[in-house]
Amino acid sequence: MEKDLDLKLKLEQLYQRVDSLKEEICTEEATKNAFVMPFIQILGYDIFNPTEVIPEFICDIGTKKGEKVDYVIKKEGEPILIIECKHWKDNADAYNSQLHRYYHVSKARFGVLTNGHIYNFYADLEKPNIMDEKPFFTLDLFHLKDSSLKILENFTKIGYNLENILDSAEALKYIKAIRNEFEKELQNPSDEMVKLLVGRFFEKPITATRLITFKEYAKKAFSNSINESINFRLKNALNINDSVPSKITNQIESIDDNAESSKLVTTEEEIEGSQIVKAILREILPASRIAFRDTQSYFGILLDDNNRKPICRLHFNSSNKYIELFQNGKDNGEKKILNSLEEIYHYKSELLSTIRNYG
Repeated sequence: MEKDLDLKLKLEQLYQRVDSLKEEICTEEATKNAFVMPFIQILGYDIFNPTEVIPEFICDIGTKKGEKVDYVIKKEGEPILIIECKHWKDNADAYNSQLHRYYHVSKARFGVLTNGHIYNFYADLEKPNIMDEKPFFTLDLFHLKDSSLKILENFTKIGYNLENILDSAEALKYIKAIRNEFEKELQNPSDEMVKLLVGRFFEKPITATRLITFKEYAKKAFSNSINESINFRLKNALNINDSVPSKITNQIESIDDNAESSKLVTTEEEIEGSQIVKAILREILPASRIAFRDTQSYFGILLDDNNRKPICRLHFNSSNKYIELFQNGKDNGEKKILNSLEEIYHYKSELLSTIRNYG
């Protein structure tokens, strides 16, 4: 546990470094020096020992001589990890074919493709010595998860464990694949899935017409189930006591199987974002004065459940995410783009100022 906490603290510090310096980093080489080398150091490897961390390692590929991978990490003289780096603005998924070539001629079991804040870890689970097309594990410094720390611990110098990594890699690979298929079914239920579910309670033949109808029923049933689950989690997150009437209880619209309100989805990001805002406001406000309202276009946070006292709004329903601040009253909201939920903390002074302006 202490190892995980220490690793998490160091990665959080690295995130702060990446976030504060990224706009000044103009080249791939600078990304490597400022972001990737500190990451390798966090894993416990000596970046100043050329027998342990080898930069610009030559990987001759067929007739191509002198091809170089950015870093090879060795343990007890054997390569265990190759790392290919790109500029922090580049998509970390876009260059896996290049890493694929290096992997094929190296003896390492694992490869990493990174832009300095996203680290994609690859293995050869499908065919020996041929890198899989998709990573089995992705570490995003901007969205650290405790489960990711446990996997990363196996890649540290002290904790390196080949068998544990391979076991985790296989599990992650297939869990991700199953989840992807499940999410596809939620969005557009397949004929096979609908027949499987309906066949458990519907004894008549499922004609083509009935199948179309049941697919629509399935889609609505999936949507309602997810909405109710999310709203239940939101209520628990807000510490709602069912035995005591609460303003917040009425703010989360109930799910009606036949109502338009079933289109309203409170997402996990909205829940997490609202909890960050709540944590900031708790410095000067009791929890009972912080109210939440989800709408089709935004997730609202109010003072005293009063529409005339908006604190902020979270606009998370598009590709770009924004926080709307209200320092000068309801009609003067100002949107600020968020690259990550953690950036909400950047607006702590504005949020607290809004509360003080309401008196």
